[in-house]
Amino acid sequence: MKTIKSILLLAVVALTTAAFTLKPVAGYAVGDTISDFKLKNVDGDFLSLSDYDDAKGFIIIFTCNTCPYSVANEDRIIALNDKYEDSGYPVIAINPNNPIAVPGESMEKMKIRSDEKGFNFPYLLDEGQKVYPRFGATKTPHVYIVTKNDMKVQYIGAIDNSSRDEDAVTEKYVENAVDALLNNKKIEKTTTVAIGCSIKV
Repeated sequence: MKTIKSILLLAVVALTTAAFTLKPVAGYAVGDTISDFKLKNVDGDFLSLSDYDDAKGFIIIFTCNTCPYSVANEDRIIALNDKYEDSGYPVIAINPNNPIAVPGESMEKMKIRSDEKGFNFPYLLDEGQKVYPRFGATKTPHVYIVTKNDMKVQYIGAIDNSSRDEDAVTEKYVENAVDALLNNKKIEKTTTVAIGCSIKV
C-alpha cells in the first residue's frame, strides 16, 4: 500500500513539475516575421494582408463587441484608420473571441456593431481561433503594427496609456510608432502592456 501511495505521489509531483515547466507558445515578438491570414469580414468577403497592394504596413488590432475596454477604444480605432489609412497603414480589426462561448461575438453581432459605430475598417472574425494564438494576443484590445515589405512586427501592446478614458490619454503609443515608421525613425517604445479583457475560448 505504501509503495502504491509513493508511486502515486511521485506521479503527481512529476505532472505538477511538467505543468510548471512547459512553456506555452508565446506568439510573435517585435522583429518576428508574421504569416498572412485569410479571414471573413463583416461585409461577407474574405480578406488577407496580401490584398493591400499599396499598403506600407498594418495596424492589426484584436478587439471585440462585448469587452468594455474594446468599446471604450472604438472611437480611437476609427480615428487611427482615419489618420493613417491614406498614409499606408490601415487598421485591420480582428475579433478573436469564440462566438459559441460569447454569443455577443457572433458575425451577425459584429455586423450590427460595425454598422452602429460606422467602422471605417475591416472587422474580421477569427473563426476557429487560429490566428490570435499565432500572434500571441491575450487581450482585447491588443495591437500589432507590422511593416508590409518584410512582414515584420514593429510594435506590440496598447493603443495609448489610458485604457478606458480617452480624455486621460497623455501618450499615444500606436500613433508615435506609426509616425516613426512613416518618417524612417526608430520607434522609441516597441512594446507596452495591453490592458483589456481576456480572449474567450
